[in-house]
Amino acid sequence: MNKILGITILILWGMSFPAESQNYRNVENTAWQSGEKLTYKVYYHSNMTGNIKGGTGHLKVKETDTTYNGRDVYRFIAHGKSEGILNFFIKVREHFESFTDKKALVPHYFIRRTREGNYRKNDEVRFDYDNNKAYSWYDTTDFQMGVQDIISATYFARNMNFDTIQEGDMYHVDYFVDDSVYVSAIQFFGYDTIETDYGKFRCLGFKPKVAVGQVFKEPYPGKLWITDDKNRLPIKAKSEVFVGRVKLELIKAEGVRNRETGRISKDKRMYKINYAY
Repeated sequence: MNKILGITILILWGMSFPAESQNYRNVENTAWQSGEKLTYKVYYHSNMTGNIKGGTGHLKVKETDTTYNGRDVYRFIAHGKSEGILNFFIKVREHFESFTDKKALVPHYFIRRTREGNYRKNDEVRFDYDNNKAYSWYDTTDFQMGVQDIISATYFARNMNFDTIQEGDMYHVDYFVDDSVYVSAIQFFGYDTIETDYGKFRCLGFKPKVAVGQVFKEPYPGKLWITDDKNRLPIKAKSEVFVGRVKLELIKAEGVRNRETGRISKDKRMYKINYAY
């Protein structure tokens, strides 16, 4: 279940636009900082099972001395695992890393370690911006400058300007996964107030478009909410699948960069965060 929700949401957050040339773009980061750690709970629901706590997930931003082509990078880490009764049916362990350019916010190197029951998928991808080719363990794939992997997409998108956004606005999505480049879209559907264990926030709501098939039966099966402040924290997501519904909720945020002006309810935890100015 972590894969269905985690990959769906993280991929479909990747609102990227092609650069005018092969030169690196410059993206100003104002939404997050090194040391940020987001913790999520994942739930599964069906008519047969009711609500089941499916597992936990983490998103982390770390500094690293590693460089690619002489360029400094961030190390993004996403990790998820199944918990409780779900482990008796299918044990899930997901681990992803993205070494992402600090100035351009494009991936240089991507790592995947997946275990879902008897299924295994391990891979590493190197992005070559001189030749616009991605080299994985299995194949070589052409891409255009601006494509994201499924982790860097989240952090790039959090820096997009939504000041003039209107209901119905669409954003094109280019993302790389499993040796293919996919193009989809995400639609803004309006403002909401969302509450999780982390707090109550004013939020922007989006509907990602997906391919109808074995997992999804509708082109817009889910919704994603981010906080309506400078942090743009992905705070809640839910998605309909053929066998039920999966839901993800933010329960803890550490190392948040900006004051949480989108927060409605006062919570003592917000005063324990070390903000950067």
